[in-house]
Amino acid sequence: MTDQLPPDPAIEAKPTSASRTTLSHIMTGSDTNLLGTVHGGVIMKLVDDAAGAVAGRHSGGPAVTASMDEMVFLEPVRVGDLVHVKAQVNWTGRSSMEVGVRVLAERWNESTPAQQVGSAYLVFAAVDAEGKPRAVPPVRPETERDRRRHQEAQIRRTHRLARRRAIMELRERRAAEGMQD
Repeated sequence: MTDQLPPDPAIEAKPTSASRTTLSHIMTGSDTNLLGTVHGGVIMKLVDDAAGAVAGRHSGGPAVTASMDEMVFLEPVRVGDLVHVKAQVNWTGRSSMEVGVRVLAERWNESTPAQQVGSAYLVFAAVDAEGKPRAVPPVRPETERDRRRHQEAQIRRTHRLARRRAIMELRERRAAEGMQD
């Protein structure tokens, strides 16, 4: 997360709805783990795919995953579940974006409402053809929920940066004391 500069004021903001998307996928036997439920890695890939699409749409070009935070699995997903991965940009920096993702599942052959089974926050960096960071449009929250998510994303960013700083300081201190990892 090298996004230390404020967003570029020359780039027009995009509303949250401009890049929001849902990816849906039916789970099959090839998606299962040894317990017979859908492997968490399969869900994580769907989360990354949906978040990547949102980040690319919002930034208007390629964006790469920089980090995945707080991947939470609330309920198991089963073979035959229709999984919906809903993603949106919550916050933007100069070249980075936090994308929030909700994972819902419903039985493919029932008319019961989908149940939330997971959530995650990912940070993406927009890159140019050479892989260098490029500026992204600011996100413009539209609803009260969008505004809440934007504020919460700023808190998560502050925590990510503080955690990173603390770890780097610890490593520098240990190296100065001659400790090797």
